[in-house]
Amino acid sequence: MEYRAWRGYCLCPLEEVPLPEDALPVDSPFSPLVFPVKRDPLKNRAWFAVSSMEEVSAPEDCSLLLPRKEDALPTFVSTHGATVLNVAFSRAYDFLSAPKKRQGLKLTLVGLGDVGGTLLTALKLLGKEIAEIGIYDPNEALCKRYEMELNQVLSAEGSPLPKITICPKEQLFDCDVFLFAASRGVPPVGSAVKDVRMAQFSLNREMLRSYARQARNANFMGLFCQISDPVDQLCRSVFLESNRDEAGHFDAGGLLPEQIQGFGLGVMAARAAYYAEKEGLDLARLRVYGPHGAELVVANDPLNYDETISHSLTRKTVSANLQVRQLGYKPYIAPALSSAVASILRLLRGESHYGAVPMGGAYFGCQSRMSSAGLCLCREELHPALLKKLQKVHRLLEEFSYD
Repeated sequence: MEYRAWRGYCLCPLEEVPLPEDALPVDSPFSPLVFPVKRDPLKNRAWFAVSSMEEVSAPEDCSLLLPRKEDALPTFVSTHGATVLNVAFSRAYDFLSAPKKRQGLKLTLVGLGDVGGTLLTALKLLGKEIAEIGIYDPNEALCKRYEMELNQVLSAEGSPLPKITICPKEQLFDCDVFLFAASRGVPPVGSAVKDVRMAQFSLNREMLRSYARQARNANFMGLFCQISDPVDQLCRSVFLESNRDEAGHFDAGGLLPEQIQGFGLGVMAARAAYYAEKEGLDLARLRVYGPHGAELVVANDPLNYDETISHSLTRKTVSANLQVRQLGYKPYIAPALSSAVASILRLLRGESHYGAVPMGGAYFGCQSRMSSAGLCLCREELHPALLKKLQKVHRLLEEFSYD
């Protein structure tokens, strides 16, 4: 194998790929090890961690959720781990070498509605990794209100709290993490709309296009957290739009797929646990997968999967938001806290969390964590019937019309 040292990384190309001009040959591998590859950017990930050579070329489907196959003999990868970097994305090497902070983070939040306001308040109190949260909303008075009130909040522990600032629109991507919680077309309480989440797709996609373009033009190297619905489909739309040139052609010159993550699955996990607890089920074995919507899959147990129990839990979980609406209220508290606050903080801390991540030609909800070597999917044995169901849902997401 060929090894080259570049900016503290050891590049090991497994195929003919462009390498940085200042990458210098070395005799042996060292950590962090990176495998540059060149794969179809429309259907392949860009920056992910591996701990076996089998994972380097694993298919881009739900089999990524299964346990990895161990290398027959101990290798540098199985001992130290490695990163796969898809250099079909023109910014891949820039992203690899960009600083990735864990502390003193600067966040930008767009949208101060019910979800955004709840999210902001909770991050102010709980975000010990956060130094500053810039806020933006078309309602200037609302921005001023949150800037004033939240900067007058005391810490229960006496420690510093994130500073809240009003962010000019042209500086939205001068940050480490971008949170998008704005939404249009949310059906009012009492409406006859059955799939409240998908009803928002067209309007929210149109609104997101300008932000995706701005992220591209700003050469944004941070994380784009999509919170408004439908989360999974909008993640893919942001990815596609940010990777189009001025003529509208896909050129893989924008955000890497791993820079975008959707946050809607956390509340589904919490709702499933709410109903599972009432039935005396083992919450430690409970799992949720797929989109934050009608195609959600709840499993009572990933290995000892019971389809009847799981179908009942899925039905109750998917309709939980409608139960709140029937009481005359918008169901935004649990989504803001479980899907956004808890999941995003766990993401920033490098911990396992629920979110929509790139998988083939779609974003798929599962458990993952972000490591210094790249995105890591949580892998475990799955019952064949459950895996088959997940594969079906994944195909539906890939076949969805995103344009």
